[in-house]
Amino acid sequence: IDHWDLCIQCRACEVACPSGVPYGKLIEATMAQVAPRRKTGMLPKLAGNLLLKQILPHQRRLGLVTGGLRMFQRTGAQALVRKTRLLKMISPNLASLADSAPTVPANTFKASGQVIPAQGPKRARVALLSGCVMPLVHGPQMDAVTRVLARNGCEVVVTREQSCCGAINSHVGDLDLARDLARQNVDAFMAEEFDAVIVASAGCGARMKEYGHLLRRDHEYADRAGALAAKVKDVHEFLAELPLLPPKGRLEARVTYQDSCHLANAQRITDAPRELLRTIPALELVEMEGATQCCGAGGTYTVTQREFSLRLLDARMEVITATGAQIVATANPGCILQLDYGARLQGAGLVVRYVTDLLDEAYRAE
Repeated sequence: IDHWDLCIQCRACEVACPSGVPYGKLIEATMAQVAPRRKTGMLPKLAGNLLLKQILPHQRRLGLVTGGLRMFQRTGAQALVRKTRLLKMISPNLASLADSAPTVPANTFKASGQVIPAQGPKRARVALLSGCVMPLVHGPQMDAVTRVLARNGCEVVVTREQSCCGAINSHVGDLDLARDLARQNVDAFMAEEFDAVIVASAGCGARMKEYGHLLRRDHEYADRAGALAAKVKDVHEFLAELPLLPPKGRLEARVTYQDSCHLANAQRITDAPRELLRTIPALELVEMEGATQCCGAGGTYTVTQREFSLRLLDARMEVITATGAQIVATANPGCILQLDYGARLQGAGLVVRYVTDLLDEAYRAE
């Protein structure tokens, strides 16, 4: 069954299939059957269960882990470990993973339970999924999302009882926990009336848009899960449909856009992020070759299949560099972390940003 683990679940096969076979759902169901039969060492199994079941779905516990990582980085311990090359002697893959760890910011996204008022005439009342990793690792970027939405006349509500979307758990075959997390989000987001539920992470959005399928056999939740799924909007999709109020601030930069697999393939959204970027004055958008090809992040894939993940990353960095862009924009935290690692390896000064970061910067420059 090892060959199943080599699938990155990018869902490009769905786009290519002329018959419209839902490979994503089939692979997800297969992984749920394969997972209990997988031969895994005791230590990796315990570590995986601890991370995916006991830490990732719980914001406070995850906060302790990322807080520890931040201390590890700020005290210089990380730099010392790199200098000694100890990890590389133990395992090159482990050393590579340690090097790719994101720099944890001091500011986390703490808007849970808050309401961010609309600026100007109110055009919509929306809920925002904060998720599990993004508030802690990309807190300033989540703040930028709320500013962009508010600037476009949206009242933004970050519901208190929401949870991790369950995407990672689904990918590794733990559908039971994924369903539990989905139920928690159904309760959290369906308790009030919203025009849309906004998601700033492509992987999370793809998962939530399929809650109806995930909970189809749950008689108590099936209808509400389908109703929630119908309200879920990727932030780029939503802003393009609203439509976006074009920023007036200039951003003089050459930018290329890397499609996130779960936005392009799972949600079939490719035009909206580009349309938003083109509204920014002075920004030059250049297309890379094969922009929809996977960067190699793939959730846990970058950990479990490190060699293949880095091969895919190398291929992406080559075409990104060929564009001459100063900035590569994308729409998913996993892609951001993967591409940022590739940029640091190259050392050429390439900057990796969310599309919403660039919009926020342009608005703030007005």
